Amino acid sequence: MTASPGKVVRGETLRKLVLDTALERFSTDGYFNTSIHDIRRQAGVSIGSIYHHFGNKEALAKALYDDLLQRMDAGLQQVMEESQDCRTRCDGIIAFLFETTAQAPQTMRFVLESRHREFLPDEPPVCSSQPFQRMRECIEQGMAAGELRPMEVPVAATVAFGGAIRLLHLYLDGVLDRPLSDFLPDMQEAAWRAIAMDPPRNTTRENA
Repeated sequence: MTASPGKVVRGETLRKLVLDTALERFSTDGYFNTSIHDIRRQAGVSIGSIYHHFGNKEALAKALYDDLLQRMDAGLQQVMEESQDCRTRCDGIIAFLFETTAQAPQTMRFVLESRHREFLPDEPPVCSSQPFQRMRECIEQGMAAGELRPMEVPVAATVAFGGAIRLLHLYLDGVLDRPLSDFLPDMQEAAWRAIAMDPPRNTTRENA
């Protein structure tokens, strides 16, 4: 992202430009290999404007991290609100993760693969962030409704979404030889079968 020559950007437009540029540089070169001057040059803005909006590189990284998590959480919240049962919610969450990774790989690379604690030491682990709490909420609601087999919630959440997140890592690392969407139906079905309440057994047939 670069400001158009001769065009002065200010306010929220400048903030978004700097965040988008920081995401690109952090995802490509890493946090420690990127300087504020690198971001300034690529964005085509003044160094003073970056310090005015963000203060320093760590504050810029935190603003970017918070912004990406908020966007991710908003998408997951929409999935939760539009779905009426746990199966639909689980399928929707996995589909959202796959679509976001395919459409915005730099976003998911920064959220999932950056070692945030190294440059944001006061931030909790990403697995404790609001989007991941939203996934846990999906599991808790499914258990309360009797749709899922009884098990510890962290175990169920890991089984339901851990495989999907692993596939995201494989995609971002260039290991998969096909689009993520090719794996979506199997991933959704496998995740659901692992946590769904077993259907009642037909005791009449067994006793016949």
